[in-house]
Amino acid sequence: MQSYSKYNFYKATIISLFTAIMIAGFSIILGKENLFLMLNTNLGKFGDFFFTYATYLGDGIVWVIFVLFFLWKDRKQILVIVLSIIISTIIVHFIKGSVFINQPRPLEALPALKNIIHTIPNITIHLVGSFPSGHTTQVFTMYLLLCLIYNKNWILWVGYVLALIVGYSRVYQAQHFPIDVAGGIIAAIITVYSSIFISNKILSVKKSLMLI
Repeated sequence: MQSYSKYNFYKATIISLFTAIMIAGFSIILGKENLFLMLNTNLGKFGDFFFTYATYLGDGIVWVIFVLFFLWKDRKQILVIVLSIIISTIIVHFIKGSVFINQPRPLEALPALKNIIHTIPNITIHLVGSFPSGHTTQVFTMYLLLCLIYNKNWILWVGYVLALIVGYSRVYQAQHFPIDVAGGIIAAIITVYSSIFISNKILSVKKSLMLI
């Protein structure tokens, strides 16, 4: 079985879960539309520029960079990383395609408020497939994996801030409701724990076969 840095990983899990619960709680209390309108604030040209590029940390190309880094630096972690990519993709697409089918995103759900919803010029705004946020799922999955692999306090906190920024960028760009971000965090937690379980089972079987 693979040896991991469980202390920081458990802390990262608790922090992430608490964040998701808080977002979901405020979404229920205030209403998901009202919370979205509160957070979808125009922060000017700097905010537009910053969140245009910050959101890319949750893009698929970053998974490629992530995998290439570990192929170069620490190949024994590749199994759990690849499993995380597969599982997170399955979870997000299953929920979007089979559970919350064509779930409207902010501009589609709030057509009467289009004039007050902040959007960034030249950014294509998607209208359906709101829950959960795939970008948030990816970035929190990477965050949890890094905390699992490396016992570094700075990764625990810097990684959390970066992941949270990506999640907020989806609301800032009017691509998602905050509840979608909460869903993405929960999907990430399920993804990594499932990946660890499956990875350990595969490695145990492999070890048993080598002893035969």
